[in-house]
Amino acid sequence: MPKIEVNEEVFYTLAGRRWDTRDSFEDALTCAKAELDEDSDKSLPVSERTLKIELNDTNRPDLWATAGCARQLRIHKGGKRPEYPFFSRLGNVQKAGHKVLVDASVKGVRPYLAGFIASGKAVTDASLRDMIQTQEKLAWNFGRKRRTISMGVYRIAMIQWPITYKGVDPDSVSFVPLQWELLGGDKRPLTLREILKQHPKGKEYGFIQEHEPLHPLLVDAKNAILSYPPIINSADLGAVQVGDTDLFIELTGTDQPSVTLAASIMACDLADQGYTIEPVEVEYAYDTPFGKKLTTPWYFQEPVFCTLARVEKFLGEKLSVDECLAALERMGVKAEKAVDVEKGASSEEDILMPTDGVRAWPPEYRNDFLHAADVAEDVMIGRGLNSFKPERPRDFTVGRLTPITYFSRRVKEILVGMGYQEMIYNYLGSRRDLVDNMRGDGSKILRISNPMTENYEYVRDSVLASLMMSEAASGHAVYPHRIFEIGKVAYRDAAENYGAATRQYLGFVHAGADANFNTAAAQLQTLFYYISREYEVEESGDSRFIPGRAAAIKYRGKVIGVFGEIHPELLENCGVAVPCIAAEIDIEALL
Repeated sequence: MPKIEVNEEVFYTLAGRRWDTRDSFEDALTCAKAELDEDSDKSLPVSERTLKIELNDTNRPDLWATAGCARQLRIHKGGKRPEYPFFSRLGNVQKAGHKVLVDASVKGVRPYLAGFIASGKAVTDASLRDMIQTQEKLAWNFGRKRRTISMGVYRIAMIQWPITYKGVDPDSVSFVPLQWELLGGDKRPLTLREILKQHPKGKEYGFIQEHEPLHPLLVDAKNAILSYPPIINSADLGAVQVGDTDLFIELTGTDQPSVTLAASIMACDLADQGYTIEPVEVEYAYDTPFGKKLTTPWYFQEPVFCTLARVEKFLGEKLSVDECLAALERMGVKAEKAVDVEKGASSEEDILMPTDGVRAWPPEYRNDFLHAADVAEDVMIGRGLNSFKPERPRDFTVGRLTPITYFSRRVKEILVGMGYQEMIYNYLGSRRDLVDNMRGDGSKILRISNPMTENYEYVRDSVLASLMMSEAASGHAVYPHRIFEIGKVAYRDAAENYGAATRQYLGFVHAGADANFNTAAAQLQTLFYYISREYEVEESGDSRFIPGRAAAIKYRGKVIGVFGEIHPELLENCGVAVPCIAAEIDIEALL
């Protein structure tokens, strides 16, 4: 989980109060889903004390900074919800005095940009450190190691407007990167490709751009270079120092809502610290989800309706509309009484007729209202967890295992008896591991809308991908290898209420010289014999297997799985050097 270091004096000033004891401060942090990781050293002067705070929610990147976390505590304790009049929105676009032109050449590389100007206050050492920390937290965690979001800060006094964001040949442009001289480099400009090979930031983040024919570049009207996103700023325009008063902040990336939200978070944080925020107009040479012209900071979030019945069901207590509105106000959420139907309501448990509830608009710095449940959660936190009376369980029942769990255990015992070793994996993974390496098209896989990192971006739709990752790391072990897993998978299914199905799957892999179709068929026959099930087979065109050496498994006339010899291309993708056979079965269908 993200951890931030904050200057104690600055944090308490922004929060509007001080906490005398650690316990009281930790209680206050609950509203931000945070906890105190390390208290400050009280022997130091007040201005030099540092608090270390751990955030327990990856859906709230606005809390990953001094101003954002302090804002939540201030509002929750009765502070006024801040207004940010500099935001543009549909029907109310703010006037912008500066413009950034986005050239068509970056459309296929890094297509989106957002920016704004912060002025009227000198940068201090503490605020500069906090700005850099926020930049890194947003780019590393929320921006997946700068792949989808990166940020740059520049001195306006040296910029000639308008700025142009364009794609260039990495061997045709050169400049002196930030801190190059401090790192032992000379004053000789480096080409973009040389920066990737020689500069520490280039070596760290070069994987993002190194294979692209064009690389993104920010230049001003006189063609002076601001930065090479997402790698490094220039040593002159991009070298912000203590004492600077007028700054240009830009964010680039591959996902426009994420880039726009990150810009909004930075703008709100700097506004809370006393800076005057001025919008910037971004003009694209191509269409984007938000249009060809966009004035940022831009409010794009949609309101979410939540019924009072939903609140009562989730929180166990009947609350009035006024109580819900007051709780949401303490979370900084603008809301109003409404009569409507919840978005996505379709199951028997949902109320499909218009009913009383609240319509909530996420604050400018948040975009985590995906469902009515998120509104109910904010009502709970705003009301205060300690305000709910504890209750004894009303129904006393005897717990027992579900039929699928009993059956899964039986199958596990059989596979262990057949010489297989059980494996347990995460349900989340990267597109590379779950789709690309497996020769899939990704048509059924589920993507998380706000992933922590690209390594946990997708929900697996197969257990074979996990098993092949283990096999790829086991080349040093004596063959044959026999591994299996029984676990959950999820995939798109239009027949389900929420468009996705979750099922219990069995997968096993056998690697070795005897890994052929006949061995796979024999293993499958042994398994079905011991679980007392009859099955049929038919030819399969599953792209993970060699054509003509794979078969679909049918039970009671329905295809429930597949087995056969793994395709050589898949083996090469995973770095496996020996033949493999595998099978995958929906064991819930066997109950």
